[in-house]
Amino acid sequence: MKEANTLGLDTIEATPLHEIVYQRLMRALMAGQIHPGQKLTSRKIARELGTSDMPVRAALMKLQSLRALAQLPNGSMTLPVMTRQRFSDLMNTRQICEGAATEQATQHLTASELKAIKKGATALTQAARNRDIDDYLLRNYEFKFLIYQASHSESLMFLIETLWLQIGPFLRQFGSHFDGDLGQILQIDFHEETVDALERGDAAVAAAAIRRDIAEGAAFLLENGQFST
Repeated sequence: MKEANTLGLDTIEATPLHEIVYQRLMRALMAGQIHPGQKLTSRKIARELGTSDMPVRAALMKLQSLRALAQLPNGSMTLPVMTRQRFSDLMNTRQICEGAATEQATQHLTASELKAIKKGATALTQAARNRDIDDYLLRNYEFKFLIYQASHSESLMFLIETLWLQIGPFLRQFGSHFDGDLGQILQIDFHEETVDALERGDAAVAAAAIRRDIAEGAAFLLENGQFST
């Protein structure tokens, strides 16, 4: 006879190790922490994470299937080459998906979500003024994804994450421009306008601000960035 569960406790669900590794690598890619041209091996990553090769290999293969990584003849992974055409296509698709997520988020935004977004905007501005490209890319990723997560759309989040996996590392090129003063990037950054619109509940203006933020950044890098041929 099966013993009754008198405590009413839910079963503990353990996240597989390969999924934890995948999430770590995904975040590093989207936040621009992995440099274009940097070679990734399962052995090196496993050492850094303190795990075995197997879950790292599984995570790398999953990222390869999403076109975030490309395999080299020696088996190591690297970022795919970024051509002007591919970059332009990715950024145009970002405008569509992220604009839609922002519009949807505006309609469902809670007070706590808005507070977190405003805090993220402040951190993003400060990172630019501190001329810290690593912190800026991380804060930019965190700020935008706070908005997109508030859309509560799993399908939009999947599409946006897939785009960011491919584009995130390339955004590091912002750091080599502006004559060493990253604070100037705020001239083509519209996160404050986005926050103002979110606070007013103006979905159309918030979405337009996000699309403009992406478009201005794309135009700048298309003019000043370095691409593969």
